[in-house]
Parts: sequence; structure tokens; C-alpha cells
Amino acid sequence: MSDAPVLRIEGVRKHFGDREVLRGIDLEVHAHEVVALIGASGSGKSTLLRTVNLLERVDDGRIRLSDLDVTDPRVDADAVRARIGVVFQHYNLFPHRTVLDNVTIGLRRVHRVPKREAIERGTALLARIGLAEHANEYPDRLSGGQQQRAAIVRAIASGPELLLLDEITSALDPELVGDVLELVRELKDDGATILMATHEMSFAREVADRVVFLDDGTVCESGTPGEVFDAPRQERTRRFLERVRGR
Repeated sequence: MSDAPVLRIEGVRKHFGDREVLRGIDLEVHAHEVVALIGASGSGKSTLLRTVNLLERVDDGRIRLSDLDVTDPRVDADAVRARIGVVFQHYNLFPHRTVLDNVTIGLRRVHRVPKREAIERGTALLARIGLAEHANEYPDRLSGGQQQRAAIVRAIASGPELLLLDEITSALDPELVGDVLELVRELKDDGATILMATHEMSFAREVADRVVFLDDGTVCESGTPGEVFDAPRQERTRRFLERVRGR
């Protein structure tokens, strides 16, 4: 991993009304590193990802993407988002566009890749994940797992500096989860830089380089999967893991 982080989050705070959802978050993600955010619902995982992609503006603190302070109010938010790939819980594919159109629209309209080149790149990516035969179909013809894999391909098509994954298996039927997680494993093997919120503890253990436990809007614990899952230092972490394992 490079010494210079791709993402640096410093003292980030976020309020919704009187409720402080993020309470001074400090976090770094280095090149080719996979960092998994774990924690109970409401702990701030999704909000943190949304601040990185400027879908939510922070109330205090700073977020840097490589050399750029993205929390500077003068920054071009669309230019920042063009450098980041994002996959949400619920696919967010355009229903009126084919799968191939969904995968290539960002390449063509945001990154100004020529249409022929975008189609070639999109077709190759869909073939890689076993969706080539569905390229000209509409999303409602695909299973949930296939739609989510297509959404991931759309997010990586432009070669983003950072990939944000927000509970990407939570809306899937259990039998569809494996294919989606296998694709994330492949992205890790290819050297992607990923910050992901997940409730799949076994997956976080297998794939993440570092696990960060959020509790009540704070970083309660951070370490390797072995450190966090096998020898947590904080009582709050131990209680959370006991609850998860007891389900």
C-alpha cells in the first residue's frame, strides 16, 4: 500500500436536526486497500459514505480524495463524483435503459468516452461477470443479484480512484448474495481501493484488509479482521459481535 491515502477523513461531523449522526470520524483508506465498515443500523455507516460522495455535506471536519479537499465549498461536486464509483443497496439502474446502456452511460456522458469505445468496454465487463447475453435486456428482466452485479460493473467501468459499496447485499435474497460478493473479491484481487459498509461479517473477515467498527457515530475500534473479530479491545465491539453471532 502507498503511504499517501487515497481517502482521508478528519474529524467529520454530521447533524440531522438535533441528532449528531457522525461525531468526529477519523479514517484513512490507502491505495488497493479494502476497508469494511461494520456496526448496527443507525451507527453512521451509510451517512459516512454519503459524505465522501458529497451526497451529504459535512457540518465540520474535512475529507480529502488524494490531493483534493472535497469538503471545500468551492469544489465541483460532479467532478469529485466522477472520480468515485458508488454502489447502493437497491441497484439504482435506470429502468428505461438496457443493461449495456446503464453500464456505459457514465463513460459516455461524464467521461466523454467515444460511444464505440464505451460499448466495447461495457461489453467486455459484462462478459467477464457472465451477463453478456443480457446486455440488451432491461433491468426488470434480471434477478436482483444480476442487477446488483450490473450496478457494480457500471461503478467500475471508468476505473474510479475509490469504490464505495453501501450494504450491497442487504436487499438480495440469500441465494443471490454469493455471486455479488464473489465479484467484490475479484475487484480486490485486481487491486481496487474500496470502502464498504457491510453486515456480512464473514465476508468482511475474508476480504477486508482493515475493519472499522462504528458505534453511535464514532470509530469505536479499528484493526485487521483478526484483531477486531477475534480479539476486540472494546466492550462495545464485543457486545456487537456477540449479538451478530447470536442471530
